[in-house]
Amino acid sequence: MSTLRILIADDHDVVRQGLRALLETQPGWEICGEAATGRETVEKTRKLKPDIVLLDIIMPELNGLEALRRIRKARPETQVLVLTMHESEDLIGQALKAGARGFMLKSDAGRDLITAIDALSRRKPFFTSKVEQMVLEGYLEGAAPGATEEAPRSRLSAREREIVQLLAEGRTNKEIAARLEISTKTVETHRSSIMHKLNLHSVGELTRYAIRNKIIEP
Repeated sequence: MSTLRILIADDHDVVRQGLRALLETQPGWEICGEAATGRETVEKTRKLKPDIVLLDIIMPELNGLEALRRIRKARPETQVLVLTMHESEDLIGQALKAGARGFMLKSDAGRDLITAIDALSRRKPFFTSKVEQMVLEGYLEGAAPGATEEAPRSRLSAREREIVQLLAEGRTNKEIAARLEISTKTVETHRSSIMHKLNLHSVGELTRYAIRNKIIEP
């Protein structure tokens, strides 16, 4: 039997250490790497080629949802299990739409994580009972989570979503340009487009938008 390679992505050292300690007890499972930012997660997925990525939603530099989209595009065979402390129908829906094969609250990890990874290793999706109930209730109420195509954030391009996060994290136009390897003028153009699409008028409003939509933590 081949070794199951797992990448742990969370911006908190203690969480990564705890997950590593739990998973390394399983025979045939290997922690092939760790990542502390969304961008690092995408890069290490490309480089290390893990079978499964454990991914937090709120990550610096590139949030988990955007990292998930890029992982699925770069390496569709990698299964992604979202592991987060945030619970909402909308967030679950966004994660599923982005390509997550499983969604789990961190509070359930001690009980269900091993089972979840085993399911994903066999190409089967996994959701805890609480998450399944939230998804079911959303559909029964006629508002399937993540299905609102006209939500403002859905009109942003991948690059614009990335810039929203960096602006909300307090980066200047020049810092963003250097990080993304584009011109400052291009950043300014994207920034203007973002403000227009979201009907925002200041970085403060944009930061509140980012917090409200779980792009960054308050």
